[in-house]
Amino acid sequence: MQRIYLDNAATSWPKPAEVYDAVDRWQRENGAPFGRGVYDSASATDRLVHDARRAVAEVLGIDDPSRIVFTLNGTDALHLAIQGLIKPGDHVVTTVVEHNSVLRPLRQLESRGVATAHVGCDGNGVVAAGDVIKALNSKTKFVVVAHASNVTGALQPVAEIGAELRKRGVTFIVDAAQTLGELPFTAEELSCDLLASPGHKGLLGPLGTGVLYVRPGIEERLGSIRIGGTGSQSSSTLQPKTMPDKFEAGNLNVPGVVGLGTGVRWLLERGIANVREHALQLTTRLLDGLLTLNGVRVLGPREASRCVGLVSLTIEGYDPQEAAAVLATSFGIEARAGLHCSPLMHKALGTDAGGGTLRLSLGPLNTAGHVDAAVAALGQLTATG
Repeated sequence: MQRIYLDNAATSWPKPAEVYDAVDRWQRENGAPFGRGVYDSASATDRLVHDARRAVAEVLGIDDPSRIVFTLNGTDALHLAIQGLIKPGDHVVTTVVEHNSVLRPLRQLESRGVATAHVGCDGNGVVAAGDVIKALNSKTKFVVVAHASNVTGALQPVAEIGAELRKRGVTFIVDAAQTLGELPFTAEELSCDLLASPGHKGLLGPLGTGVLYVRPGIEERLGSIRIGGTGSQSSSTLQPKTMPDKFEAGNLNVPGVVGLGTGVRWLLERGIANVREHALQLTTRLLDGLLTLNGVRVLGPREASRCVGLVSLTIEGYDPQEAAAVLATSFGIEARAGLHCSPLMHKALGTDAGGGTLRLSLGPLNTAGHVDAAVAALGQLTATG
C-alpha cells in the first residue's frame, strides 16, 4: 500500500533529497561545533551555519543575516519573543486563531499581571484587522497574530494589522509557522517587529529547528531567556548583547541548521512563488473534490487563494480520530485529527465538542495523484458511513 503523507502542517515530509544528503554528510564527515574553533572542520561548520542564516534572511528580504536567531522550534522562537518582551502590567492583544505556542505562555504571564485580549474570528476562521485595532487600549504594548490558522489554513490580514501598529508604535509579533517558505513575503511587507517560525515545516529543514527574526532595535528590549556560552566574548561572565549571540546560548543544533539551510536554498532555487503556485493548484483540486462529497463539511475558506495548503473537514457519522485511523490503515493516507493545539479556534468554529476536525495539509512534494487518492478514499468513507 502506497504511503501518502498529508500532514505537512505538522512537519513537512518528505524533505528534498538534498536535505538528507547534507545532514548525513555533515554528521559523517565533519561533526565540529559552531563558533568553538578555528581548525578546518570547525571553520567549515561556521560557513555552513552562516550560509543557512543568510538563506533565511534572503527569504524574509533581510539585508543583515544577524537579525535571524536559530531556535529549537517554532514554539521556542515564540517563547523567546513573548517571554523576553512582555512584562507585568502590559496589555497584549491576540486572537482566538492562535496555537497553544502563543496561548499558553500568555496564559502563564496573566498570572504575573499581564492582561490579554483575544479577538474573535468569522466562520472561516479569519480575524478582521479592524477588530484587532479596536481591541487596543492605552496600555497595549504588544500584538501577537498568526499569519495563517493551523486549523482552517485561513490567511490573516497581518500586513494590514502591522501597518497600523507601526503607526501607533505597538510591537507586532507574527507567528509564521504555516506560511514561512510557503508564501512569498518579506518581513517589511508585514511591518512586523518579530517573526517566529519552525524550520521543519515550510522551510523544509529537520525537526528541532526554528527561527526568530528580530527587527533592528528590538533586541535592546528583548531579554535573553537562555543564558550561557556562545563561543564569543568568552572573557566576560555577562551574556553578549550582540546579535544573534545574545539569544543563542549553548551549542547550536548544527546538523539541523545545515539541513535547514539546504532546505531553504532548495526553495530559493525553485522560487517560493512557484512553490505557492503548486500549493494553490493542489489545494484547489482538493477543495473541489471534497465539496462534491455528501456528508463532508469543509471548515475555512473555499478559495485556495485565501488559505495555505491546508483543509480541515468533518465527516458525518465519523469521529475525526476514527476517520484518520481508517484513512491510514485502509488507504495509507496519513492525516491529522483532533484539536491541533488550537482550542480557542475550535471553540469559535463549534468543532471542540466533536473532537475537532480531520486536517489534510499539503507540501511541495505532494502530487495531484495524492490529492485524488485522498478524495477517493474520503468518498468511500462517506458512502459507507
